[in-house]
Amino acid sequence: MAGFWGRRKREQEELQAQDADLARRAEQAIVAADERIRTSADELAFASAELGDDMTADFRAALDAVRTHMGEAFQLHQLNHDEIPDTAEELRTRNARIVQLCQWAEDLIDEKSAAIADAVNRVRNAPQVVARVRADAAALEARVPQAQSSVDRLATRYSDAAMQRIAKSAEEAAQLVVFANHGADVFERRRDAGRNQEAVLALETATEATRRAASLLDAVDDFEIEALRAESTLAEVVADSRNDLAALPSAPGSPAVSAAAAALQQALNALAPAGSRTDPFGELTRLRAANTALDAAIAAARYRAEHPLPTIEAVQHALDDADRQLGIARGLIEGHRGWIGADARTRLAEAERLRVDVPSLIPAEETREQALSTARRVAQLAAEALQLAQHDIDRSRPDQGWGGGGGNGWGGGGGRGSGGGDIVSGVLGGLVIGGLLGDIFD
Repeated sequence: MAGFWGRRKREQEELQAQDADLARRAEQAIVAADERIRTSADELAFASAELGDDMTADFRAALDAVRTHMGEAFQLHQLNHDEIPDTAEELRTRNARIVQLCQWAEDLIDEKSAAIADAVNRVRNAPQVVARVRADAAALEARVPQAQSSVDRLATRYSDAAMQRIAKSAEEAAQLVVFANHGADVFERRRDAGRNQEAVLALETATEATRRAASLLDAVDDFEIEALRAESTLAEVVADSRNDLAALPSAPGSPAVSAAAAALQQALNALAPAGSRTDPFGELTRLRAANTALDAAIAAARYRAEHPLPTIEAVQHALDDADRQLGIARGLIEGHRGWIGADARTRLAEAERLRVDVPSLIPAEETREQALSTARRVAQLAAEALQLAQHDIDRSRPDQGWGGGGGNGWGGGGGRGSGGGDIVSGVLGGLVIGGLLGDIFD
């Protein structure tokens, strides 16, 4: 008993220590939150003067929400220190709520303060950014004539389909450069008018325009390298395709191989003649697909040559054998239901389930091997069910027949012999002798 009260005292002391720590954290949290609200209000005032009311509206709404909800925290804090006595549970609940509210307020202010600080930095750094936008636009404008010259030169070598990705790049880049300069002008006018939100939006749009213009001009520079690489790869695929076609006589034949070879030859014939405008990207894609299809067809034919497809007659023969096995197993199990365990019945049920799917798998060459393996699996399961059923029956049979006398059988003095109860259970369960059972005991 002393140990019980000692443990109870320690638990109470630990709970009191936790409550004291929670009360201390609530006190600190409410002081910190109150100070954070005050400093955030000052921060909002400075941001509004620099950015305007529109760009600071989100921060102002968040600060108003914090003040509203912190009113509950201050009220709970006041209840903790009034003259009305409180229970430990009431204090614990209030302090936990105060900590929760203060943490929420701190997190929300941190989020909105970071966003407003980013906006302030963008406005403060805007002169440097707009100067960089104008410099980038000037550099890009100088690249446009060279890009247009490259497009014109490449158009004499590559087809319209190949040139589609860069045909208008130089022209579009020039338009984006004009738009970027216009955005910089709009920024300066809106900033001078004190419309900072619109000014920042115009500057961001101008910056994005220079980025897209640079991407378009870079694509023109990269196109020729990519086209040359595609032409080199195309030459390799052409050589490999012709070698594959030349080696066809020694490869296993099949309708699929013949069709794939014809498609590959057609793709080779469709290649643009030397000296004409070409599309190396499209030709490489089409020829590579045809070459891959022929490789797959040859691999499938080689596999079929090494693993001949079973005939329908062979599958049907395996299915007939499975049906015979099923019939024997089913007959034995149904005739001795009370003696047959779960293993044998489960295998028989699985065999019958698989048997249903076999006929639909036989006609198609793609599934005929599956049909053969399934039929063999059905026969195997049926054989296992038969073996298990026979084992169950052998275990249930008595060692001797129905005798009179001695300790075995149903005769004098000894009661049931060994196994007597088993055979009666088996007969009862299997209903082998049915209504004759009553005659035995008459």
